[in-house]
Amino acid sequence: MGSEPPSSPQVVEDGGEEDEEELSGGEEADLRSSSGRGSLLTRRGITLRVLLKDGLVEPGDGVLAIHYLGKNFVGDLLNDGKIRWVETGQIFNSPSAWATHCKRLVNPAKKSGCGWASVRYRGQKLVQYKTTWLHKYQPSADMSMVSEEDEDEDEEEGKTAVQADEKNKNNKPGIIDVMVSRRTDRERIPVRYCTLGTRDAARDPHTLVELSAFSAINRFQPFNVAVSSNVLLLMDFHCHLTTSEVVGYLGGRWDTNTQLLTVLRAFPCRTRLADRDSASAVEEEICQNLFMRGLSLVGWYHSHPRGPALPSLQDIDSQMDHQLRLQGSNNGFQPCLGIICGPYYHGNQGVASTITPFWVVPPPEQRPNDHGIPVAVEVTYVQDNFLTSDVLNEMMLLVDYYRTAPDLVQFSQYWCPDTTMMDKIKGSLSCHAPKDQAYSQILEHVYSQLSCTH
Repeated sequence: MGSEPPSSPQVVEDGGEEDEEELSGGEEADLRSSSGRGSLLTRRGITLRVLLKDGLVEPGDGVLAIHYLGKNFVGDLLNDGKIRWVETGQIFNSPSAWATHCKRLVNPAKKSGCGWASVRYRGQKLVQYKTTWLHKYQPSADMSMVSEEDEDEDEEEGKTAVQADEKNKNNKPGIIDVMVSRRTDRERIPVRYCTLGTRDAARDPHTLVELSAFSAINRFQPFNVAVSSNVLLLMDFHCHLTTSEVVGYLGGRWDTNTQLLTVLRAFPCRTRLADRDSASAVEEEICQNLFMRGLSLVGWYHSHPRGPALPSLQDIDSQMDHQLRLQGSNNGFQPCLGIICGPYYHGNQGVASTITPFWVVPPPEQRPNDHGIPVAVEVTYVQDNFLTSDVLNEMMLLVDYYRTAPDLVQFSQYWCPDTTMMDKIKGSLSCHAPKDQAYSQILEHVYSQLSCTH
């Protein structure tokens, strides 16, 4: 499945050590006019801009990727050699600056990104393109200096990325900057399921797929679903807190007589998706909470922070795995509900998040190598009478967990010209308000804690 919401596209600015790596246009021109590519060019001087001008790589959407501790990051290679992180629209001047930033989100103790060895262009490490350039244009270059210079570059550019992050935290963008960011976000265009065909390893696993209706595949929805408003409120709150993807579980009951799946409780995972060390402990705690409340695991949710609330190919496979696990070895039918929440997608109507319940129908038997078919699930939303202490406690635990996170949403920023991020989360959560009007006073305490996080 892997981020600033609407803030201006942050750029890791040229400065300090990173200036040493970036060649000016005049220097590049001198390089080309000199005999045999001029004097020996160090690895630091071989930038993405050089590789682009010499045709070793080409600009494109989603052609760059980082895989780190189970977390995937995708980037666009721009015409000027800079990198745009797909999830946030943030601009980075170099692979090392991008890699350092992304890795620090997963592992805050990470000091450098080893960018040219970490970032892949169409599946191949960028450092290999550097080597190819040297073999082609400077065959006499001493290859022994490669690793040393790349390590130095990573350390220096890592510092630059951190410095730029700190600068951006201190300089909150105005309304104009926010709106520029909204317009420059790259959107992933969903595809229709019928265009996918057989599984293709070369296809981007983050490709979004439009949902089909049960009727469109000549089926009836085999179960009914009722979801409590407190579930939606807690889930929506969780997804609003961070610019990174989050995940959680859904607890409830399955009635085999009425074929009704009732979702009564959300259990946010207070952990990073790639943090395998703490994941098992968090899941064990959730299992104990389910047991104590007499609930069963009935589904899961996750966020697409800035994208459409539609499943990716990876989400489809994950959902199918969850469905098979819940079914168990006795082959008894129990549905597993998947929910995607899109809090900061700019195609949403108003301030409310888009919340998409879905299920996956296995592919036809004659086409076993196809992806499962993602279908929209019709759900009845049940308004709770009041906000429970359990939900309030979970909200406070989430605030504490993300309080010092580098990807915490800055709620003082503007979502649109007359709406702050705080206004947006309040407006979205009001869509799931319980009947008891006292809930607003209770939530104000939570909102006040959010205001103290910056």
